[in-house]
Amino acid sequence: MAPRSWLLALAAALALLNRRARSATFTITNGCGYTVWPGLLSSAGSAPLPTAGFALAPGESRAVAAPAGWSGRLWGRTLCAADAATERFACATGDCGSGDVQCNGGGAATPATLAEFTLDGSGGLDFFDVSLVDGYNLPMVITPTGSSSSSGAGTGKCAATGCAAELNAACPADLRVDAAADGPVACRSACDAFGDAQYCCRGAYGSPAACRPSAYSQFFKAACPRAYSYAYDDATSTFTCAAGTTDYTVTFCPGVPTSVKSTGQNPQAAGLPQQANNGTTMVFFGSNAQPSSTATAAAATNLLVAVAVTTAVALSSLLL
Repeated sequence: MAPRSWLLALAAALALLNRRARSATFTITNGCGYTVWPGLLSSAGSAPLPTAGFALAPGESRAVAAPAGWSGRLWGRTLCAADAATERFACATGDCGSGDVQCNGGGAATPATLAEFTLDGSGGLDFFDVSLVDGYNLPMVITPTGSSSSSGAGTGKCAATGCAAELNAACPADLRVDAAADGPVACRSACDAFGDAQYCCRGAYGSPAACRPSAYSQFFKAACPRAYSYAYDDATSTFTCAAGTTDYTVTFCPGVPTSVKSTGQNPQAAGLPQQANNGTTMVFFGSNAQPSSTATAAAATNLLVAVAVTTAVALSSLLL
């Protein structure tokens, strides 16, 4: 019996190693009424993914296998095109600066909604979150799938997270990014917009005790309670699942109408357009200085109440 028990233990160990070697598969789905170009960036020391960027037409999905121990981030780029003269590829939001559909080691230009992963981390868990710390450009939700996500037993905080709300139209004026041909296309973080230490959680504000939520971060938090709204928003925004048994679906614009007009944007149809950004000119509202008027902060606080009311139904059905 002893040899048989040893063989069974070895088989179980090999099965576990095989699951860990596979690590996870990301299924990236475009629920928007316009083409989205996902960008993918591996952290330093992580093996590269099979792709660093591609186009997803409305309703299209693509699976990307991640190696064991991978960490990094992915995001959606919008209003992308290749310049007819130079053939250089660029995006109005989330651009990674590579000049190509593949990001090739480039990260997302702010503002951009980010999905962040560390696979097979501490305690044999995958860690993941959706972050608005670098701002927002489109709705995005991460949904765990697989044996650990369905059982929920002993797997940590294994649940869907993200930001299902459309925030570009509701973005406070000081943070809004507008494109002349397309209206509001992104919403900056207060750190990105003003560069002040208290919003960026640095210097004297570089600790959880010193860096507290602002009216601006609360705008994001009210609409998207499971997403990171500022640097120390860990308690409600970091999620975990069992490593090696969980895959992840990352959905852009989950549960929203597919009509382009309904999104408040007018991006290109499926496929790569021929002219860079359709001549779009980006306009950043507000100045690069800390707002001195309390009226601005009060307006942001009032706005978050309206956003919370209009998105409550969608958030409760998608993420709760």
